[in-house]
Amino acid sequence: MATLLPAFCAVAVYAWSVWSFGSASAPSTTVAVSVGGAAILVSAVAYYLLVDGVAGFWGALALVGALLLSVATADQWASRGAVAECVVVKVHEEQHVSVGEGGGERTVYRHTLRCPGGYPSALAENRRVAPDGGGVRVAYDPRRRVAPAMEGASPSWGQAVFAVLLLAAATAGARKFSRAGRREREARSDPSGRPPSAGSRGARGR
Repeated sequence: MATLLPAFCAVAVYAWSVWSFGSASAPSTTVAVSVGGAAILVSAVAYYLLVDGVAGFWGALALVGALLLSVATADQWASRGAVAECVVVKVHEEQHVSVGEGGGERTVYRHTLRCPGGYPSALAENRRVAPDGGGVRVAYDPRRRVAPAMEGASPSWGQAVFAVLLLAAATAGARKFSRAGRREREARSDPSGRPPSAGSRGARGR
């Protein structure tokens, strides 16, 4: 069960995110975030309880990272069916810790926008897309479920790849250090279910 848990959780959280971001019958943002957050928390706790010791702790962290990156990937690939002609009012540079893009710090350029109807009001990119006062075309979701993006921008594969790597690490840890697997190994080592004593090992050796 522990071995299958990471993959099952990743598929469930990604499917929930895709539905929440793109379906016409999707729940409200509050419900979507609450259910998704609860699912991630429950997944981490379940992993920690099913996997031994330190491996359970680090594996749970890896699983949480994979699930959060799955949500981010679903956001990136979600449909943005409308386009607005906007003016860049101001660009602010922010330093963020990068996850899935090589690690370390990266600069995020937060563009304050003036768009028809007042939305989108901001656009975050990894580069300055226009100078102050310049014009940009921004693709956005009229229901405001996903973050706006530059028109025609290709979603990054970096987050998806890193999510898979973290998921693989969590799965490998569960396979090697699961509590159920430890009990099975101990049962195989002695019919009574207890590890053989030093005396019995010495007797077999003679």
